Amino acid sequence: MSEAVKEQKLDKVEFDVQLQPKDLYRFNIYQTYTGIQGWISVILGILGFVMAGITFGEAELPYTILYIVVGFLFLFYIPVSLWFRAKAVLKTNTVLAGKLHYEVSDEQIHVTQGEDAGDLPWEAIYKIVANKNQVLIYSTRINAYVVPREQIGDQYEGFCKIAKRKLQSYKLKMKN
Repeated sequence: MSEAVKEQKLDKVEFDVQLQPKDLYRFNIYQTYTGIQGWISVILGILGFVMAGITFGEAELPYTILYIVVGFLFLFYIPVSLWFRAKAVLKTNTVLAGKLHYEVSDEQIHVTQGEDAGDLPWEAIYKIVANKNQVLIYSTRINAYVVPREQIGDQYEGFCKIAKRKLQSYKLKMKN
């Protein structure tokens, strides 16, 4: 196949997405732990358990228990609550729970679900982040379209090429 034909085929890629709780959970974990607040919560959780170990037998028991509770709260409660929130959102939000069809072209990202449709022009994209599990297409600093990588399939390479053509490099954080 000639290069011109290959390039012409990249003018548009299409794929369907059906979100699962794990997909929203990964997004929530990413949002929670990639910022400074996430790092602080991990440090505070570890510090809580370290302080519990230091004070065990040396300080009054309620202080040791308090440190354990703090460690548990920051290291375990937050991820568990994010999992249950992801499940609840998919049960109550029909848009996220339904199948979405994406058409990515040089003009925009067009998303349809049944009779409803929406367009996201490339100029309105805040950034795109992709890792081995998901592609996050941010329309604002905190709102993103969550696209599981496994559901893009062989269209991922074409998606990346279009995104690299349309967005400045500082707006792209994509891994292969």
